[in-house]
Amino acid sequence: MPSSPTFPADRVSLRRALGRWDLTAIGINQVIGGAIFLMPAPVAAQLGDWSVVGFVLAGMASLLVALCFAEVSSRFESTGGPSLYARAAFGRFAGFEVGWMQWFTRVASQASVVNGLALAVGFYWHSFNSGAARLLLITSLILALTWINVRGIRQSSFLVNFLTIGKLVPLGIFIAIGLFHVNYSRVVPSASLSLGQAGAGALLLMYVFGGYDVVPVAAGEATEPRRHVPFALVTTILGVTVVMALAQTVAQGSLPDIARSRTPIADSAYAFMGSGGALMIGVGSVLSMTGHNAGAVLSGSRMLFALAENRDLPSWFARIHPRFRTPANCVLATSAVALALALSGTFEKLAAASAVARLVPYAAACGSTLMLRRARFSAVVRPATFVVPFGPVVPFLGLLISIAIMSGATWQQLLGGLSSLVVGAALFAIGGMKK
Repeated sequence: MPSSPTFPADRVSLRRALGRWDLTAIGINQVIGGAIFLMPAPVAAQLGDWSVVGFVLAGMASLLVALCFAEVSSRFESTGGPSLYARAAFGRFAGFEVGWMQWFTRVASQASVVNGLALAVGFYWHSFNSGAARLLLITSLILALTWINVRGIRQSSFLVNFLTIGKLVPLGIFIAIGLFHVNYSRVVPSASLSLGQAGAGALLLMYVFGGYDVVPVAAGEATEPRRHVPFALVTTILGVTVVMALAQTVAQGSLPDIARSRTPIADSAYAFMGSGGALMIGVGSVLSMTGHNAGAVLSGSRMLFALAENRDLPSWFARIHPRFRTPANCVLATSAVALALALSGTFEKLAAASAVARLVPYAAACGSTLMLRRARFSAVVRPATFVVPFGPVVPFLGLLISIAIMSGATWQQLLGGLSSLVVGAALFAIGGMKK
């Protein structure tokens, strides 16, 4: 039952070294990036005292989509994630577009977050806010993460695990102490919400929760992907929902006017822990954004590699380093594009477009879950080791959620997402003409 292309037996393969907790760390690391330190304010501006409820509901909605990812990922063992599922269920073009949009989201996010990191460092050392110091910081970080990712999956995984713990410890301290300083009247829903507020808030929250779709991308380097990927997906969503909802509770409950804050978590920490608390959160945010970028290089490069492995990109991208057994060319290409975007300033427009682009893999996973259950696919993909209960209900709800969230997108975001799809289609057509 082939689910991926076959290659000569002597071909160098990726090293299978990731366990279930390594995959979980990759997922948590990508979801809890820089957004958790900044987004409580704009979420509160849209949803008011419904914000904490919004985080919980967004977590439940994300869980529905993650369950679809869990079922469909349990049929595959190769690198690629959603692009593999869409390719098997809907054909080669759909698979390419899904993989392209997922890669685009990762690169735009990486460029955006590394600029956020420079701003965070610049808060303490102003020279890093602009000029040569900013350029050196951004370039050095991306080059260092590139080198680690080329060296091996074990090194990359160790770094991601370390930085994931490094970001969770300050957040855990912030939550544990902060819960005793919360004015709970600020987090209990009282006012009504308009449809427009709810839609805009939902899009923001899906951006905050975005990133768990990278977990199955690294399946080709997992020790037991069909068992460990579903576990990591569900554990990631449950874990980040608890952390984010509690962090929003503390920030909103301790800051009288959180919507006006530019650094809500740090300002909240300062309110009940003083300058030491604010510094702790500042260090945590730097570790968090560094970890996010490390994970973005890891997952983004594997997305490119999957497209090349399926012969939708030039074979140069499918080459594996003979010594390190990593997709080194894809690591270099992904980092080079992210660095160019980060230094050019165009990352801001791309980040807006990526808010919609990230919904494409979600919808693809839900649709593939339904499609691959059909009997005619039994000879094409492996049987699922994890099956979502309640028949088609959960996949249908996941699809509806993905589509409904687009209603909260601006015209700029929708046009940006459509433009990305068109660029992907053009690349696919050019690739087809060269064959």
